[in-house]
Amino acid sequence: MTTLRAGVVAVQGDVSEHADAVERAAAAHGVDAEIVEIRSDGLVPDCDVLLMPGGESTTISRLLEREGIANEIRAHVDAGKPVLATCAGLIVASRDAKDDRVTTLDLLDVTVDRNAFGRQVDSFEAPLDVAGLDSPFPAVFIRAPLIDEVGDGVEVLAEWDGNPVAVRDGPVVGTSFHPELTPDSRIHDLAFFDELAVEVDA
Repeated sequence: MTTLRAGVVAVQGDVSEHADAVERAAAAHGVDAEIVEIRSDGLVPDCDVLLMPGGESTTISRLLEREGIANEIRAHVDAGKPVLATCAGLIVASRDAKDDRVTTLDLLDVTVDRNAFGRQVDSFEAPLDVAGLDSPFPAVFIRAPLIDEVGDGVEVLAEWDGNPVAVRDGPVVGTSFHPELTPDSRIHDLAFFDELAVEVDA
């Protein structure tokens, strides 16, 4: 693979920051990244990886269903292709958001509590020890969801204050924090370029 086709779900959320992060991660592997903004159906099937950014989870889930994107994302994961879901993206990707207004995709065998870490004014940054990284990651939490139940097949990659804040379930990585809001692209690298994810030709 010389070009990585990365779809960023762009129905709502911080698209440009994720695009920059995946481009940096790809460049570190000598790969060009082609960014595809996903706002309608028909685009996901041609993507190698997907990013599900933050935003407002009820709005995101409604638009994914309305535009026919939700089932394409499920098929992407069923095919073993990687997904990185952050903050509200994590909520939508979960098994249960504990909120009837959110239609979850059931990509991650976790339950979440929306905005558990407080309001936007309560946002904070914390150094996280993340499995697979050799030094702490500067995680930015903004109205972050709490992962309060993890299925047996889910790997916890990082915890904060005794709670999981980064998990992996097969090809899907979910984070409570916003890894795109830092110049450190190691979470995108972990999601897309480790041995479970995208194989890059030498």
